[in-house]
Amino acid sequence: MSELPDNLTPVRSAHQFDESRLAAFMEEQVDSFRGPIRVLQFEGGQSNPTFHVTDGGGRMYVLRKKPPGKLLPSAHQVDREFRVIKALSEHSDVPVPRAHALCQDDTVIGTAFYIMEFLPGRILADPQMPGISPADRRKIFDSMNDVLARIHNVDYRAVGLGDFGREGQYIQRQIARWSSQYDLARTEHIEAMETLKQWLPANIPPGDETRINHGDYRLGNTIVHPTEPRIVAVLDWELSTLGHPLADLAYNCMMYHFGEGFGASQGYAGTDLAAFGIPTEDEYVAAYARRTGREDVPFFDFYLAFSLFRLAAIVQGVYKRGLDGNASSETATRYGNRARAMADLAWSLVEKRA
Repeated sequence: MSELPDNLTPVRSAHQFDESRLAAFMEEQVDSFRGPIRVLQFEGGQSNPTFHVTDGGGRMYVLRKKPPGKLLPSAHQVDREFRVIKALSEHSDVPVPRAHALCQDDTVIGTAFYIMEFLPGRILADPQMPGISPADRRKIFDSMNDVLARIHNVDYRAVGLGDFGREGQYIQRQIARWSSQYDLARTEHIEAMETLKQWLPANIPPGDETRINHGDYRLGNTIVHPTEPRIVAVLDWELSTLGHPLADLAYNCMMYHFGEGFGASQGYAGTDLAAFGIPTEDEYVAAYARRTGREDVPFFDFYLAFSLFRLAAIVQGVYKRGLDGNASSETATRYGNRARAMADLAWSLVEKRA
């Protein structure tokens, strides 16, 4: 039996449920399962509470469920997470956990949930990867690049995801959506955000594409093999949809531009990348282009600026909820409003290109 992860706690009181009903469901729906079960909760501020389940034979599973309480209609769609993981695990070479069962009957444990395979490994939440050798950092980065290319190389129609989102005009729709969300959550005037709201829709590059988009593709949302420098699974598909692949790539590359002032995670701005062991951004983008059959990636600064704008709008919302006292995480206001730093960085990339 694998060792338990070190980020497990007893189930928090707000998230407790009838474990006997869960065991009965798994007995019926999950191959080889047998009771009794032991349930622990993963630490962290995931919007969908996540649990570790061990059965009577020592087999381990992961349960992700909607949180309790009143929810926005389009949020916490665990059925979409389950659907994309199941499609990719059964019909592609994208490394994801095996999807076991989906339950949309709220009477079982209180909210919809799904069960997937537990994969042992390392979650490298700190992009600096302390304690890992430069040689292994480079291999992990190359694996991250390879896996992103695999996601975007999937024929989404062939794997049954043709209706997983709208085809085309992803960037236009996202700019409109996050401009509106930002306006609703605005707490101060940020000149760069107002400028980006006008500049981005007027400067969308030619050439539309549609692929499976993860939506939050970064090292911290992957599992790295317990001892080897390679990614064995991609997690947290909550924001996944059909979208423009270069938006995913640019989001993945934002950490090259983050330094001080971006909150809990420091990125690689100002780092000696060669000594650190990771490729330059240009090398990383070129490797992705090679793996996806592209000659190059034009207008990449636009996609970076778009990704930073999108993230600025998201963190503005988190900051506003923190000020209002209803954020899901205590860190919501700890770092101040990071939206300004992200928006300023996005506009500086636009000005450099001009």
